[in-house]
Amino acid sequence: MVMISILIGCLLGAIIGINVPTISYTYSSYLAIAVIAALDSVFGGIASVINKKFDIKIFISGFFGNAILAILLTILGQKLNVDIYLAAIVVFVWRMFTNLGIIRRYYVEKWTENFKKSKQQEKIKEEKT
Repeated sequence: MVMISILIGCLLGAIIGINVPTISYTYSSYLAIAVIAALDSVFGGIASVINKKFDIKIFISGFFGNAILAILLTILGQKLNVDIYLAAIVVFVWRMFTNLGIIRRYYVEKWTENFKKSKQQEKIKEEKT
């Protein structure tokens, strides 16, 4: 169910993105860091579904909380003339890769188990004949 929601969201985003005017350069850094923070939350949500620890309240608060914090860090960094947003990017991307590793490992193990089961079923069928 979560995967279907993600696919629908991606399709809607792509369709809307084609028809929306280009974001100005002034706001592009804010949008970029917010998107990275939101993607981190999405991958974290998928990983928590796999681990059977998903809670919608935690997901929603993390989704918006991470994006807002990342935007505020970007604003602070621009005011101080320091690229603080790079630290947020490093942390969010690190967490995305960690969560992607959890997701990948889950599906590889699931695929391997299904492959072993099909081999065992074939072996049983051969023994019967």
